[in-house]
Amino acid sequence: MDPRLAVAFAGTPDFAVPSLEAIAASRHRLVAVFTQPDRPSGRGRKASASPVKERALALGLPVRQPASLKDAAAAAEVAAFAPDVMVVVAYGLLLPPAVLAIPRLGCLNVHASLLPRWRGAAPIARAILAGDARTGVCIMRMEEGLDTGPVMLARELAIGERETAGELEQKLAAEGGRAIVEALDALAAGRASFTPQDPAGATYAAKLTKAEARLDWREDACALERRVRALNPRPVAETTLDGAQLRVYEAQARPAAPGRVPGTVIAADADGIVVMAGHDALAILRAQLPGRRVVSAAELANARPLVGKVLGSH
Repeated sequence: MDPRLAVAFAGTPDFAVPSLEAIAASRHRLVAVFTQPDRPSGRGRKASASPVKERALALGLPVRQPASLKDAAAAAEVAAFAPDVMVVVAYGLLLPPAVLAIPRLGCLNVHASLLPRWRGAAPIARAILAGDARTGVCIMRMEEGLDTGPVMLARELAIGERETAGELEQKLAAEGGRAIVEALDALAAGRASFTPQDPAGATYAAKLTKAEARLDWREDACALERRVRALNPRPVAETTLDGAQLRVYEAQARPAAPGRVPGTVIAADADGIVVMAGHDALAILRAQLPGRRVVSAAELANARPLVGKVLGSH
């Protein structure tokens, strides 16, 4: 079998870029890159290219941006590149059966969890929210179900005690790049094997909602700390201070005696803005008020009296 595969790539965000770069640097040949259409972004709401589009153009690769792959014209466009395999990494658009059937060796997906745990849109944040000690990257052969296909290989990583979703995403993205090239090499050599997932172990990683960003001070401090980590860099955990939004970028659970109303600031200094939780307390270390930059707890504490205030109250 030819050791060089013709690869069509489909991806959109930063997470997909290391996989694109790894394939571009490998023996395999990228024949086309599919990414979502340019979207309005920033204060001016100007159309902005996806990170994958920007990198693909820099690499001199042909880029296609169909609004959907469900129509016959889009499927024909994929088929015109005659890919041996299609690699999909956080593309964000559904691949219908007609497209899944085009590459002779199928479609491979780089997924940021240890399947079948955390199928779905937000596996990294959900793993942190759940308090998982480990996660990883799987290379899966795609089928019609949501992340239900058989797994070709998996790479396991520890989740650091203070690691944010953004930091973990970067590690998993890099690992995904290494893993997909290994998978393509095995596929080209005819030695790829796939293991069906056990549906009994499946959990669903639903997309994060804005409502989940609101800190509920009745929760345990450790759960609140995980929420802050899981929602950094997006959509960012938040509460209110004197009725204004306070976005929390970094926080740490601290022991505290019970007795104060959850949400009450019990200390505020350079070591943190310590807020009573349902059990123990959460020390806010970095935060942001509307229209302001992200600041340390010390800067926020110096700007106004905080002890005794109740966060999250209206």
